[in-house]
Amino acid sequence: MTAVRRAVPVLVAALLLLASAGPAGATGYRYWSFWERTGGHWTYATQGPAFVRPDDGAVQGFRFAVSADSADASRPRGTADFGAVCAGTPAKPGAKRVALVIDFGTRADAPSGARPPARRTACARVPSDATTADALAAVAKPLRYDTNALLCAIAGYPREGCGEQVAAGGKRSGGEAGGGSDGGPSLGLPIGAGVVAVLAGAAVWQARRRRDASG
Repeated sequence: MTAVRRAVPVLVAALLLLASAGPAGATGYRYWSFWERTGGHWTYATQGPAFVRPDDGAVQGFRFAVSADSADASRPRGTADFGAVCAGTPAKPGAKRVALVIDFGTRADAPSGARPPARRTACARVPSDATTADALAAVAKPLRYDTNALLCAIAGYPREGCGEQVAAGGKRSGGEAGGGSDGGPSLGLPIGAGVVAVLAGAAVWQARRRRDASG
């Protein structure tokens, strides 16, 4: 497991390189993006939620939208204050509290025939070593992931699909756009299931080779 974790930065770097080198005429993708609240601003996460271990008092956000890349991604809307979200959840020894903002996006972002639920906030009290994915699972089940561990659905939304490519006519409208000083790359950016699968396989292969060599 340690070897696999060591291989993750290599996979992330390769994904980011491919994201920046995408075709100029690329259309968008419909997916859940992952954000961290720092200094009063949303910052596009540089790791997936399964690898981030937030501290007690952290604010994390998820937004479902159609985006061409991380610079075009929409931030979670509304206020995001830890004190307000976790006011009714007291601290507990051996546990931490993580404020989560879950924005299901707009009708323009939704798959055909789907109606996005209202934005919600939740305070997850989880073990002190829990990841953001653990915190999300504690308050927003059911979650759905694809075979490449890409987060496809939160609280069962959407029912189908996962990071699918969207034609220009399906581009989102409304909401805040990312970018500027608050933008940044993230493993949450879909680049194509085939590419992700190949890179993930290479990372696991490298980890296994190191493990066999050490054994």
